[in-house]
Amino acid sequence: MFRKGKKRHSSSSSQSSEISTKSKSVDSSLGGLSRSSTVASLDTDSTKSFGQGASNSEACAEFKVKYVGSIEKLKQEDCKKLQGSLDLINYIDVAQQNGKLPFVPQDEEFIMSVSKYGIKVTTSDQYDVLHRHALYLIVCMVCYDDGLVAGKSLLVLKTKGLGDDECSLWVYQCNCLEQAQAICKVLSTAFDSVLSEKTRVPAE
Repeated sequence: MFRKGKKRHSSSSSQSSEISTKSKSVDSSLGGLSRSSTVASLDTDSTKSFGQGASNSEACAEFKVKYVGSIEKLKQEDCKKLQGSLDLINYIDVAQQNGKLPFVPQDEEFIMSVSKYGIKVTTSDQYDVLHRHALYLIVCMVCYDDGLVAGKSLLVLKTKGLGDDECSLWVYQCNCLEQAQAICKVLSTAFDSVLSEKTRVPAE
């Protein structure tokens, strides 16, 4: 379910998921870039109870996306600064302006498969795997318009490493904001499905 204008705080280590959408003016610290963006974020470390209104059936869907780039193995002190949606957006903006990430991805399209196991990104023929993001390593996902004339949307995925001392950011481009929001919704349902399975009491 999409909720508007409510800021969330995480204070629990238990995993549950919620999606929110909010309109923000996103200002980059470099280049004077300012744009109005609609942000849809998936928070997988929330104090909200899970399973409300979610289907218990396995969520699985495929989407065509383009790969922008990644910033991998950020140290713990940098990861702690990237807690909110706007923190991630501003970080990606600055990285693009500093040349660490391109503004426009390559033309090749990939298939992003989202399920209760996580996210898998493959070539269009699904023969080669570009990335695998296990569900338990996904910290959050944020989508927003890229601010360019083409009207595309960026999808930013934050994952943690096998240890708690580092994280990575993965950036994909979607055809539109609605597609990016749909990916967030499917991932949210996947989290709810897995958590419901773990807490379901077996029948006597």
